Formats: sequence, structure tokens, C-alpha cells
Amino acid sequence: MHKIYSRPRIRIPKIIIQSGKKMQTKKAKKVVTILIILIIAFSTVKLILDAVLPIFDTLCENRAKSIATIISNEQATNVIKEHTYDELFTIEKDNNGDITMIKSNVISINEIISDVANRIQEEINRKGRDNIEIALRQFYWL
Repeated sequence: MHKIYSRPRIRIPKIIIQSGKKMQTKKAKKVVTILIILIIAFSTVKLILDAVLPIFDTLCENRAKSIATIISNEQATNVIKEHTYDELFTIEKDNNGDITMIKSNVISINEIISDVANRIQEEINRKGRDNIEIALRQFYWL
């Protein structure tokens, strides 16, 4: 009878305990085997995590920037809708109707800036509790 597939077996050296009992040698061999398997398993998990975590961090960072950009644009648009150009600037003209000066209303502008920042922060705090979903295929495309 011929072997179709043969692979070399891993030989674990026998651990001889001082009493020399055969039962203790078998138990020690099982313990060593289990320890080796655990070491290999933990090493494999560590290698996989070391390879995946930087990709995951990059994907999460990109997604967070995307969410922040969308929120910033939405909130700025919503705040600006509540104000008119006349609230922000005053146009002064001479007797001929020519524009001589455009004065800005700094107080109104500062209120708008503050309102935009507050609304953005509130929305980010609210959306910050959401989960970020990343498709596994994205790990292969980086």
C-alpha cells in the first residue's frame, strides 16, 4: 500500500519527570502540546491584528472627516439661511449713487460664526454616538 500524501510530523521531545512514571510523561506531553498550540494561536492573532489595525484606523479617520465635512456644510448653510445680506453689511453711497464704502456689522458676523461653531459641535456630539460601518472589501483595496 502506497501513501498518497505524507508530511513530516512534528516530534515533541519527551519530558521525563524524575519519578519516571509513564502516565506523568503523557500528561506532560499533552500540556506541552496545548501550550505550543496556544502560542501559535496567539501569535497568529497578533500578526493579523497588527496588519489590520492600521488599515482600520485609516478607514475610520477618513469616515470621520467625511462626516465632519458634511455636518459643517449643512450647519453653515442652515445658519446663513436665517440671515440677510443687509444684516451683515451696510452700503454707503454718495450723492451720485456711487458706492463709497461697505461697512461690515462685526457683531452680527461674530454671532453667525459662533452659532455655526455651536451647531456643528452639537451635531458632531449627536452623531458621534453612531457606529461606523466598514465593508471588509475595503481592507483589500488599500
